[in-house]
Amino acid sequence: MLFSSVTFLYYFLPITAGVYFITPKRFKNAVLLLCSLVFYAWGEPKYIWLMGLSILLGYGFGLLAERYRQRKLGVILCAISVTVSLSFLLYFKYTGFFLEMVRAATGLDVPLVHIALPIGISFYTFQMVSYTVDVWRREKAQRSLIRLAAYIAMFPQLVAGPIVRYSDIASQLADRKHSIHLAAEGIRRFVIGLAKKVLLADQLGELCSQFGAAEGKTVLFYWLNAVAFTLQVYFDFSGYSDMAIGLGKVFGFRFSENFRYPYCSASITEFWRRWHISLGSWFRDYVYIPLGGNRKGRLRQVFHILAVWMLTGLWHGASWNFVVWGLYFATLLLIEKRWLLQRLKKHKGLSWLYTMCFVLFGFVIFQAEDLGQAVSNLGGMFGAGGIPFACAEALYYLRSFAVLLVAGGIGATPIPTLCAKWVAGRAAARKLWVFAEPLALAALLLLVTSYLVDGTFQPFLYFRF
Repeated sequence: MLFSSVTFLYYFLPITAGVYFITPKRFKNAVLLLCSLVFYAWGEPKYIWLMGLSILLGYGFGLLAERYRQRKLGVILCAISVTVSLSFLLYFKYTGFFLEMVRAATGLDVPLVHIALPIGISFYTFQMVSYTVDVWRREKAQRSLIRLAAYIAMFPQLVAGPIVRYSDIASQLADRKHSIHLAAEGIRRFVIGLAKKVLLADQLGELCSQFGAAEGKTVLFYWLNAVAFTLQVYFDFSGYSDMAIGLGKVFGFRFSENFRYPYCSASITEFWRRWHISLGSWFRDYVYIPLGGNRKGRLRQVFHILAVWMLTGLWHGASWNFVVWGLYFATLLLIEKRWLLQRLKKHKGLSWLYTMCFVLFGFVIFQAEDLGQAVSNLGGMFGAGGIPFACAEALYYLRSFAVLLVAGGIGATPIPTLCAKWVAGRAAARKLWVFAEPLALAALLLLVTSYLVDGTFQPFLYFRF
């Protein structure tokens, strides 16, 4: 079930919210868990057992890791738990990739296996790993299986994040406050995220689809596709994060921000502090620092950064272009750390242009089906093979999508938010804003619904991860 679907918006969500709010406080987590399982089973019924097994194992290992955390046995139990959790992810997501590597390296006729990827497994696996490790380190294990299961299976962030740390919401699982004001904030955030997804990301995706179907591609068309996809992936994923954070508020939870206007960054280092924050912090705390971080000397730090970013690339997909994508950004980060950061701070305009160019090239690699296509698309942006600069088809799509591209560019900055805050803060407009904002959100929801009924929405890009 997708957030951007009529079924979710007008059936599942109202029924879930209604049942949740009339349920006594002590049973709210159970209701949230039950509804989350229904949500997951709606689109992935055959793999609900896998998530249930992960929860049961994590629950048991968490209790044992806490009990023996001061002994060597605690380390062993924690390691077993992490290994078991990651083994599920490795099997379902990377078996085919590993078999292809063995086949290429040895020349053996190894039969390839195509295993369906359970929705959200990358996200809930990382949450379970962080829970077990945090319990072994210092956190108190969760005694209530229902609370732990509600945390792992919670439908707002189950299938596409953000990656929520148990330590951040443990107290909220036990006792959280609900209010009309918080619910209103959540609805506002949800509708804005939904609009990002349906009105911007999906429409930009149409341009990318037209590019993919075109036979005679030109330099201009390659650049249009690169810009459109770079905006699409931002509005798709940040829109989902907005919806997840908004739904969390409706049900009394406060999730951490996952995006902070990454396209306003003046360095690659800054970009990755603003993009998919929950994933970056997860790799920092559970991979980079445990490896030794920057405490083992410069050469070891370089190795740690390369290892973390190779894993980050693989997390996004079992394909060599994702590995290259991760190592590409690792290389840029190392160059900045060693030579560029101080220089970049002196020239903000040029620094922003440099950052956006390299981010754009990175997402061309990210978008490709494989490494060969990535190389071909990057070459096409610079006229490789003598392709023409423009053609009538590319100019047509430039004219057709120009307004959407400009709107996307502005929407990726704080300008709309600052304008809304400015209007809401004016004494003369404050009373009008109280009535105008709900009407504007209702109109936005109505517009989104018309697109959904028309069937023009697309699945979230990050569902495949």
